[in-house]
Amino acid sequence: MAALPVPAAHAAGSVVEVTGSQGDWQLTVDGSPYTVKGVTWGPSVADAERYMPDVKSMGVNTIRTWGTDATTKPLLDTAAANGIKVIAGFWLQPGGGPGSGGCVNYLTDTAYKNDMLAEFPRWVETYRDHEGVLMWNVGNESVLGLQNCCSGEALEQQRDAYTSFVNEIAKKIHDVDPKHPVTSTDAWTGAWPYYKKNAPDLDLYAVNSYDAVCDIRSTWEQSGYDKPYIVTEGGPTGEWEVPDDANGVPEEPTDVEKATGYKSAWDCVQDHPGVSLGATLFHYGTEYDFGGVWFNLLPAGQRRLSYYAVKEAFGASTSGDDTPPVIGGFAVDNASAVPAGRTFRMSASVTDPDGDALGHQVLFSSKYVDGNGSLTEAEFTDRGDGSFDVTAPDRLSVWKVYLESTDGQGNVGIETKSFKVVPPKVDGVNLALGKAAAASTHQADSTGCPCPAANAVDGSFDTRWASEWADRQWIQVDLGSATSFDHVQLAWEAAYAKGYTVQTSDDGEDWTTVHTDAADLADRWTVATFDPGATRAAPWTVP
Repeated sequence: MAALPVPAAHAAGSVVEVTGSQGDWQLTVDGSPYTVKGVTWGPSVADAERYMPDVKSMGVNTIRTWGTDATTKPLLDTAAANGIKVIAGFWLQPGGGPGSGGCVNYLTDTAYKNDMLAEFPRWVETYRDHEGVLMWNVGNESVLGLQNCCSGEALEQQRDAYTSFVNEIAKKIHDVDPKHPVTSTDAWTGAWPYYKKNAPDLDLYAVNSYDAVCDIRSTWEQSGYDKPYIVTEGGPTGEWEVPDDANGVPEEPTDVEKATGYKSAWDCVQDHPGVSLGATLFHYGTEYDFGGVWFNLLPAGQRRLSYYAVKEAFGASTSGDDTPPVIGGFAVDNASAVPAGRTFRMSASVTDPDGDALGHQVLFSSKYVDGNGSLTEAEFTDRGDGSFDVTAPDRLSVWKVYLESTDGQGNVGIETKSFKVVPPKVDGVNLALGKAAAASTHQADSTGCPCPAANAVDGSFDTRWASEWADRQWIQVDLGSATSFDHVQLAWEAAYAKGYTVQTSDDGEDWTTVHTDAADLADRWTVATFDPGATRAAPWTVP
């Protein structure tokens, strides 16, 4: 008797296709139309079980990631268990933004390309039959990022070579997995001509776009593209798109403006039927830092107005939700000249739509001082009338201050303004102003220099003396005659001395120490008060 044929194994994964024709495309999953209603995914894989049900409750059907590897399976499992699919990303240099991630020569670096051509299909083969996979996304913002690796004709060559390499990867992925589409993300529609010319094997295009998201349709129509697209990041205007405020740093939108930005972005995504196949809005993240406050829907796990705006845009009901406090009229008194270490006042009108009792916190960011995006708690007093007395940082520069208002129901309102920390005023006459100054060394050609000794006594805090990078430097000022004084004010730049002495001399040869500070001067400035009597010159000796 002949043996019965063994039934073919049935893959658990869906068949996802881009179907239709020019201007009348749709994405289908197992033959049914599918519009990407998504968010970019921020929490760790370990937190997926905690947050994925919440993502589902927002009306989300898709999340987007930037990397796929051996750690991805639990995320795919949890997504699939909640009826959510994943746009699974693969990272290529320079990715994530202009110039980040290093520079690769896509014309000559065959070792890197061969590694990626082996690595990416390996994970496609691993996960191609997983129910959680929607499509594969190769690279992120590298066409833009290459501008920080080269310029001119070399840049054009690299962009052509990069997008040609993306096409090689797309073909490899299709060979391994013909059941899921392949796309590639960049930060601007200006990258699309390179994909059109060099990457015909992509099934659709993808773009990250914030303030310009509503211009995508006209760009597509005017340029004669013949593939549909998805928006893989979108939302309110970014730091790079807003005007500077009075202190010269980007003016962050308010919570209300951010929420409106998400609604507007989704409206414009929907306004291109048959071509736009949906979006993953940025960002379902929990980080509570500079970037997290700007973009995250739930920093530190607390929901914002933007969270509810996305939920409403995707068609999920918000009728029974307790919603966040709203902060209006946020202002900082004398924001262009806040004395270091002194108290300044800020004010706001904070209301809660549900009448919840509110708690407040004040935080600082030194993002524009030293690039540190973390937030630190500030010392403050809540005056109970919508105003707050806040102790300023000691470090000179432009800072950000944040008012956080929470309702005890898992919601938060956050507003932020910049303020400029300046040296405290000192009574009396600046005896060193314009006097002859000398130093052990000075920097002649580093950033912002030359920085000679004279810059320390020119009366401007926008210029500086900078020594060479070696210990035990000094600067001295000749006051011209025996002079009595009782204050010395030092304003440190970002690079500063961990210890110093102040000395006086009648003849420029014999010196008397009148003040010593060996502490770590994290505050970057100090006012030393003493009475040295008659003196002629004062060097600051830096160990």
